[in-house]
Parts: sequence; C-alpha cells; structure tokens
Amino acid sequence: MYQPDIPQNCGAMMRLCACMGASLDIIEPCGFLWDERKIRQAAMDYYDKADITRHSSWEKFHKTYHGKARIILMSTKASQPYHAFSFYADDILLAGRESAGVPDHIHESVDERVFIPMKQGLRSLNIVNATSMILGEALRQTEL
Repeated sequence: MYQPDIPQNCGAMMRLCACMGASLDIIEPCGFLWDERKIRQAAMDYYDKADITRHSSWEKFHKTYHGKARIILMSTKASQPYHAFSFYADDILLAGRESAGVPDHIHESVDERVFIPMKQGLRSLNIVNATSMILGEALRQTEL
C-alpha cells in the first residue's frame, strides 16, 4: 500500500493478506496517525497473522525490491486489464493512495501496470476490493 489514507482500509488489507498468505508492505507516510491499537482494531484478530513490513518512504521500498521482483501497479490509468496479464509468483502488487493514486514518478518506475475494466462512467473500486480481485487472479495463475 502506497501511503494509505484510511486506517480501516489498512486493517482490511491486513486481513486480506493474512487470509491469502500474501505479505503486506506499507509505504509511509500514512495519511493517518499510526496508532497500533486502532490498527489492530481495524484488522481485527488478523494483525498478528499478517506479515507486515513498513517502509519509511517510496525510495526505501523501491531499493528493497527493485530488480528482485516485478512491481505491478494497480491503476485506473493503466492500459492492460488484469485478467489478460501474466502474473509471476513473486510479483508485488502495488495499490496507490485512496485519495490520489501514486505520483507520476512512481508510475514511471514500476515494471508493469494493470487495471480492472469497469462500467463506463464509473471511476474506481474500494482499494481492498480491487486488490482482492487482482490478487485472486494472480494466485489463480501462479498456484494451480
């Protein structure tokens, strides 16, 4: 998650990742005060079951993973639909900020970009719903 704005979405993402066996990287700064008690509350009893890594900046996150795995940005600005994309088991799915996505320099530095086709005139899905769809497809392709 790139600079998440909403702690409840962060908690729901922790739950999704714990249930699906995916690790969760949170790229700070967050748009909310990181209060572990409130984050645990949002994640319910899944906080301790999730593999969570916090990065203090995009640069530190990118330095950690660049060249080791593909970073796949999930974006309404992408041109490739997620269901037509070939995922690898070590791909990293990057969700942008709920309020603003990611800046142009991040769009330019990721390896690939995918989007979810939607009914014309509608803008976007909740970040956790969108991630669950794309993560489900990635797991379907790589774990069968």
